[in-house]
Amino acid sequence: MLPTNTYAIFVIFCCAFSFAFASDPDTLQDLCVALPSSGVKVNGFACKAETNVTEADFFFAGLAKPGVINNTLGSLVTAANVEKIPGLNTLGVSFSRIDYKAGGLNPPHTHPRATEIVFVLEGQLDVGFITTANKLISKSIKKGEIFVFPKGLVHYQKNSGDKPASVLSAFNSQLPGTFSVAAALFSSTPTVPDNVLAQAFQIDTKQVDDIKAKLAPKKS
Repeated sequence: MLPTNTYAIFVIFCCAFSFAFASDPDTLQDLCVALPSSGVKVNGFACKAETNVTEADFFFAGLAKPGVINNTLGSLVTAANVEKIPGLNTLGVSFSRIDYKAGGLNPPHTHPRATEIVFVLEGQLDVGFITTANKLISKSIKKGEIFVFPKGLVHYQKNSGDKPASVLSAFNSQLPGTFSVAAALFSSTPTVPDNVLAQAFQIDTKQVDDIKAKLAPKKS
């Protein structure tokens, strides 16, 4: 890896840790490795007994290679959050890798619990977020560059090139959450009433049904 790329990735990690206090609460102990099997949640997961903690609780190799993309959007998010790395519990940081086919889109979504900062590994992307004043802040970014999406604001990334692209993204939360705008509105359970969506988007109910059909989870 080139020195400039190494430095940029280091900056992402530093930024993630420097703004961690602004989101998830500060930890009151050295570590609290998540123990999801306990069924107990107090704004996070219960802690595994420290005597049972191992290095595996702090390790994840899942971001080393591009993910296999097999959806119509042409993008795939591989998360490295507390669900994948139990040792992140209470630490207020997490990471993801996003891979895009040529023309692939990570559609408009929000992270309700975190600010996101992305570093472009390969390719070029058109990215943007929308403020609560309905202002679009957008830019084209390329390999080695960084862009920030403020906490809770709707944002997107689209591969604007003719080759695959990928980014690393850091969050100031152990579990940022992802709220996909289209999926939430058109494929929720139970579903949002057709007449509500038709009126909101100024379309007819037939069009609503068509969109719901396209966004419905694929049966395995």
